[in-house]
Amino acid sequence: MKAIRIHNPGGPEVLTLEEVPTPQPGPGEARVKLAAAGVNFVDVYQRKGLYQINLPFIGGQEGSGVVDAVGDGVTEVKPGDKVAYTSVQASYAEYAIVPVARLIPVPDGVSLEDAAAAMLQGLTAHYLATSTYPLQPGDFALVHAAGGGVGQLLTQIAKKRGARVFGTVSTEEKAELARASGADEIIYYTREDFSEATRRFTDGKGAHVVYDSVGKDTFDKSLDSLRPRGYLVLYGQSSGPVAPVNPQILNAKGSLFLTRPTLVHYIATREELLQRTNELFSWIKEGTVKVRVDKTFPLSDAAEAHRYLEGRHTKGKVLLIP
Repeated sequence: MKAIRIHNPGGPEVLTLEEVPTPQPGPGEARVKLAAAGVNFVDVYQRKGLYQINLPFIGGQEGSGVVDAVGDGVTEVKPGDKVAYTSVQASYAEYAIVPVARLIPVPDGVSLEDAAAAMLQGLTAHYLATSTYPLQPGDFALVHAAGGGVGQLLTQIAKKRGARVFGTVSTEEKAELARASGADEIIYYTREDFSEATRRFTDGKGAHVVYDSVGKDTFDKSLDSLRPRGYLVLYGQSSGPVAPVNPQILNAKGSLFLTRPTLVHYIATREELLQRTNELFSWIKEGTVKVRVDKTFPLSDAAEAHRYLEGRHTKGKVLLIP
């Protein structure tokens, strides 16, 4: 089969298309013929070596497709089943081996492309809004990169939970996407101080929570955007990692909370994974949460897909199509 392998950390050019043996499923595993693989910043961090992984490796952690073989003793899925998954390495390929405990049935009415697009970003938005800081009606939430893939989904879920959302964006095009997702106020962070704007929108009180996927460039002002005992949820670092933090700053700025969550700890059990995906897919199926697939690339163009993602051009999900 064809797969994208990485032999050394580096730029997009280290993503190489190779012919590798088609893997065989073992006990408790299924082989999925992939229809789509998600491209995410975690893949970029792995490619650059910011997140350590044994070399060489096949990129990607998210995909959807059809089961085409199962290992011994597997009864949970069968060949022909439509499935999706996330947080399993090696989805930049024509086939992937996935533990059946991580496979999610894709219901009728949800396309395989939408399913692949919804897994990591949709589940991330779900746990951020419902668990890390469980939004309540009337809460003020500042969402960075509100026109991006997670930002659009997070804004939609936040509105479902009754929050008032302030979305930061860089362009009018991104602003339109954030508005379409339900953002109540738009902040052009390239033109104004987003912490001052947040204070203005909240009568000087500050937000209850800031969802920050940007990291280095926004961290300090994100803290300044919070009310006393507010939550800074730092769940990404698209601008680079945040410098070491003196915890005393949280005291000085109002007994703030700082957390750095990651999806794997919010889908650690099969029960929690199913609960989140079932709710997410039901919202997608009924149309109350919309997934936007921004752009698809052939598997062979994985390097170009990474350049597109890193260039902050995305207006939704980026997918590789084997």
